[in-house]
Amino acid sequence: MASSSPSRLRARKAVLPASASADGTRRRILETALQLFASRGFHDASIRDLAKELELRPSALYAHFPSKEHVLAELVRLGHEAHHEGLRTALLGAGAKPVEQLRALVRAHTQLHANHPQLAVVVNDEIHALPPELAAPSLALREQSSALLLAVIERGRAQGVFSVPNAGVVAAAISAMGLRLPYWFEPTPALDVEALADLHAELALRMLGVKAGK
Repeated sequence: MASSSPSRLRARKAVLPASASADGTRRRILETALQLFASRGFHDASIRDLAKELELRPSALYAHFPSKEHVLAELVRLGHEAHHEGLRTALLGAGAKPVEQLRALVRAHTQLHANHPQLAVVVNDEIHALPPELAAPSLALREQSSALLLAVIERGRAQGVFSVPNAGVVAAAISAMGLRLPYWFEPTPALDVEALADLHAELALRMLGVKAGK
């Protein structure tokens, strides 16, 4: 499949997660910033660029966000909150078996990155641009999300269901499948988001030594 270029990311409509409560001008700022940061990168999109897209004076933006960094921090927070809540909800509905828990987590992880490619790019590529105090809440959520996956892998290994020499390495590899989606995945009739989520779940289980169909 073709790689996803910045121009293609910009051509897509910016979609905030359903949990985003911002409305009015504040929401317009976030949606426009999401599109600009995903296609140009945080450092190459200025407040003036953002204001021009919104047809506002740059000073008007500061009534809603103190700085460009605060706009980014809000997008990064929204992305991490949606991701963590999606994982938690999937895990709670998966039952007690590690295989089904792993499958649910991977499907949720894949769906979020496939359905919100711009947000995924901004969250994962631009968080480093934030000062530590603005990045801290999102990094804490990221650690909690990683811990959910690692705990399921460790539980499956303890029960003899998963066979893996290093749980951390496999957890990172499973996560990386979702992280790269915005750069190549485009839904088609042959491979939509749900089919991709199922495929990723099966690949993750194979990494853990579980045969297909188990």
